[in-house]
Amino acid sequence: MSDKIKDYTTVYPKWDKSMKATHKILVPDMLPWHFLIIEKVLRFEGYDLEVLKNENRAVIDEGLKHVHNDTCYPCLCVVGQYINALKSGNYDLEHTALMMTQTGGGCRASNYMPLIRKALAAEFPQIPVISINFSGLEKDNAFKIGVKLFLKLAYAIFYGDSIMWCYNQTKPYESNAGDADKARGQAVDYVVGLYEKGGYNKYKKVNKKIIEIFAAVPRTKEKKVKVGIVGEIYVKYSRLGNNNLESFLLSENCEPVVPALIDFVLYCIVNVINDYKFYGHNKGTAFIYDKVYKLVHHMQKNIIRLFEEDGNFTPVHDFEHLRKCADKVLNQGVKMGEGWLIPAEMAALAETGVPNIVCAQPFGCLPNHIAGKGAIRTLKNLYPDENIVAVDYDPSATKVNQENRIKLMLATARENLG
Repeated sequence: MSDKIKDYTTVYPKWDKSMKATHKILVPDMLPWHFLIIEKVLRFEGYDLEVLKNENRAVIDEGLKHVHNDTCYPCLCVVGQYINALKSGNYDLEHTALMMTQTGGGCRASNYMPLIRKALAAEFPQIPVISINFSGLEKDNAFKIGVKLFLKLAYAIFYGDSIMWCYNQTKPYESNAGDADKARGQAVDYVVGLYEKGGYNKYKKVNKKIIEIFAAVPRTKEKKVKVGIVGEIYVKYSRLGNNNLESFLLSENCEPVVPALIDFVLYCIVNVINDYKFYGHNKGTAFIYDKVYKLVHHMQKNIIRLFEEDGNFTPVHDFEHLRKCADKVLNQGVKMGEGWLIPAEMAALAETGVPNIVCAQPFGCLPNHIAGKGAIRTLKNLYPDENIVAVDYDPSATKVNQENRIKLMLATARENLG
């Protein structure tokens, strides 16, 4: 092993709690809706956190320079966003750290840390990289999350989902341009204010208020094409990863339907339970995760009930229904690359009046392509009216070509809409 390789794999700066007072933490913009709240929550906890907003071509070019060319596109985007930001001159490089989530699954999402450190080694070797994970990875360099902070972040995911869900059902139909954006700002300010002053954990009351804020926006009765967005977790949500797909669909006079992030959280929890069920993995861990699953799913069902009682917006999918949808297509033991969750979401969308779907697939994630593209034929046999386009996102694909493929799908969707 060369000294250079040894340096970034075994010798690197580590995060410690004293840095909380001295370092700014940079986070890639993976979840633009949810980070509107999570960024503020962590700032209230005393962390100087900044979600990166650099999304130009220079970001992708930096990623291409610093990661191997067969590394997955989400990793390339994340590394590029970090390096581009560090080169901007906007940060004190002696007092800056990076933060990255790790799922602990069998893909590069478990290996981002050494990939990021390798990218930093040549130019920014002094910068520590912090891991957020619940899988026991990076034990000496992980971000410590106690029960109280864990619950705050869990509530933030629910609130981010509700704001995203209501906004996307309001923006395409607003009678007065800009009203939906004002409602989004009002809803975010309301939630953030509760985190600052107290009361954030009264999730029924909070979600009811979010629904009321958006329901007050005057909307037309116009019928529009609804387009679901499914796929790998990063390119499904990240504007950088999917070339601002939601905004493009809105510009095409469509309603984007983006599944809730809490579904991915529940998917990760259920996979641990299934690991014991299918493969005999740790029984004690599965028992704990089963309790957590029941609690989070119970909260989801209560929120769905609030949407149903209000009647202004279609509620999110019940996760247990997603599991039943998955069983029609793919065994729940198939979990790599978002696995069974992708066909489950496509089936659930078809069953709730959203047959038009963009399946976002990143370069370098073969399991994701198998679970996504590979399931389309089975899904079309189950739902003959389903209108799915699989779109590849990679550094060489042009935005024009991606959007043209989606426009072909939309042409069919508009014909079917009548």
